[in-house]
Amino acid sequence: MGDAPNHQGDRCCRWDGDTLVLNILGTPSAKRDAIGKPKGNQLKISVTKSPENGQATDYMVKFLAKQFGVKASDIDVVFGQTSINKQLRVHKPQKLPTVIRQMLDE
Repeated sequence: MGDAPNHQGDRCCRWDGDTLVLNILGTPSAKRDAIGKPKGNQLKISVTKSPENGQATDYMVKFLAKQFGVKASDIDVVFGQTSINKQLRVHKPQKLPTVIRQMLDE
């Protein structure tokens, strides 16, 4: 790391203490639930749930809770409950999906 500049503000995932902050571009009504690749400063997350009344976001939180080995209550929606653009905070993740681990290692 050394003298490398800190560009965490423009990354799709970053650490804030023991909390993982994710900037997400959500895709509701997808064919399958999946963590995709980054698109700009957002991580693409697809879920099969339809976007009615924030249900897709609630479903996404439950899907991601399993991926991170935490309870859904350990994930906060900072903004974007009814939008495809979201920020989530995962408190003390117990495991990291490969794509996220790779981005954090960059």
